[in-house]
Amino acid sequence: MAKLVSVNVGMPKGVPWKGRTVYTGAWKYPVDGPRMLRRLNLDGDGQGDTAGHGGEIRAVLVYQLASYRYWARELHREDLAPGMFGENLTVDGLPDDGVFIGDRYRIGDAVVEVTQPRVTCYRAGMRVGEPRLAALLVAHHRPGFYCRVLTEGEVEAGQDIVKISEGPQRISVAEMDALLYLPGHPRENLERALGIPALSPGWRTSLQNLFEQAAQVGTAAGNSGLTGVAAPPPSWVGFRSMRISGIHTESRDVRSLMLVDTEGAVSPEWVAGQSIALRVPAAAEAAAVVRNYSLCNSPRAGAYRIGVKRESPGTVSTYIHDKISVGDVVEVAAPRGTFRLVDATNPVLLLSAGIGVTPLLSMLHHLVASRSNRPVWWLYAARDGGAHPFADEVRTLLGQLPNTRSHVVYSRPSATDQTGIDYDQVGHLDYDTLASLAPPRDADAYLCGPQLFMDQLGEALRACGLDPANIHHERFGALSAITPGIAAVASDPPHLPAGTPGPGPSVEFARSAIAAPWSADYASLLEFAEACDVPTRWSCRTGVCHTCETAVLAGQVDYDPEPLDPPAEGTVLLCVATPTQPLVLDL
Repeated sequence: MAKLVSVNVGMPKGVPWKGRTVYTGAWKYPVDGPRMLRRLNLDGDGQGDTAGHGGEIRAVLVYQLASYRYWARELHREDLAPGMFGENLTVDGLPDDGVFIGDRYRIGDAVVEVTQPRVTCYRAGMRVGEPRLAALLVAHHRPGFYCRVLTEGEVEAGQDIVKISEGPQRISVAEMDALLYLPGHPRENLERALGIPALSPGWRTSLQNLFEQAAQVGTAAGNSGLTGVAAPPPSWVGFRSMRISGIHTESRDVRSLMLVDTEGAVSPEWVAGQSIALRVPAAAEAAAVVRNYSLCNSPRAGAYRIGVKRESPGTVSTYIHDKISVGDVVEVAAPRGTFRLVDATNPVLLLSAGIGVTPLLSMLHHLVASRSNRPVWWLYAARDGGAHPFADEVRTLLGQLPNTRSHVVYSRPSATDQTGIDYDQVGHLDYDTLASLAPPRDADAYLCGPQLFMDQLGEALRACGLDPANIHHERFGALSAITPGIAAVASDPPHLPAGTPGPGPSVEFARSAIAAPWSADYASLLEFAEACDVPTRWSCRTGVCHTCETAVLAGQVDYDPEPLDPPAEGTVLLCVATPTQPLVLDL
């Protein structure tokens, strides 16, 4: 008979870590006597990061006494005590390889249902004092598991734990954990797992992504269950020389460049919405710098076109506008990116402002080339007609589709701009405009433009009834940081790391316009990026969760430790990687 060994609770608190403060509820301690187990948690308990822990699906975390004994041997520790692995219930007789997702148990007056394995997180390692713990829990098949509370009631150490029903498909906690985090992902097992009603929505989405990835041909290796999308592998590694075959003025501050292979070969096709990285000299005496530009012509064109807006200040855009000529050769990294048009039959909303038109223009070209019958809505915002690039091209393309609707908004039209011809409304694309247009709720929406524009339009689309999962954004600059448990603080713009430059290869953060020599003082590229105040995304910091997976434009890395499941081709896991040669990251 399984037993409840200890009931552990703890409220979130700030814990010093690497010069920062982490707000976490990982510090749990045993309590005496009965404790009420409620729908969201135990009385007296709380979670610091409710995005990854807690809530109705993850109301209570369970860990095994046998695993405590195992880790005491593996880690040579004699101080491990109930609650140190962040669990609410320390139990005996419920091993991770013997408990199935969907199992139901009675503990005292309460009834719980197993919903998912523990989500790996760096904070468990903080409590135990073992930075590798997130990876070790997965690699050793001892994650622990979460439960939802079906019947509230009092629980107390010493009570029996009675199994009252078994989950369908008989997929154990350990097997489910390995199915997501470890290599393999057998499609038949993914299908079985998706047939478990009790499985949490987050894990269901991850496994569905893996299931779909397994059915696709030509996608890069990698784990779409963790990254959210399986992008095609890049067509080539590093940078390739391409010649500028054409330059056109598209508006008063935008010019387009057509790039072709220097040997006359047809350039590889890409997915509409993706971008390339351009490496150009900022000045005759300066080192080359890298910038990302969305492709804005048809993916089947055999050549690459980008639109570049003159920025002030803007070292690279100024160089492109004032110095580059037809016939010049530039270095180009292969098309990449997860912002891409998904083939489907539902309506498409293409919403952009300013130079944000470029990736959506590529999508429009693709819809025309594929003779799509999807309803297409084109919504665009500019200052006036002089700042409206590709206007005639867009009108021509929309005229070649059977079911379109266009709405162009100018904030300050000029005297020569004509209502009903150049634009449809004075003002801004905002909630009121969207609400008056009544976009279809079942649409896929693609947004690109200034950050504030995308934030406001994303919120407006949700208010209009669109599913948030169907609202897609593209950002030209650095992505927003993900630093779980650490409060957002005002940070300096990206800069060179403090101290004496290291002797290692150059590391360039393309989106942040920073390049610096590598120093072995840093344990990983993630730590190096943090030292430069480059916005980063991470969670486990041990090569498990793939939150830090980043595109590599050029260069190679070593891993220590090796990731449990390799990242997609052309990407790197920053948290366990160090450079072995000059490196350019899409960060």
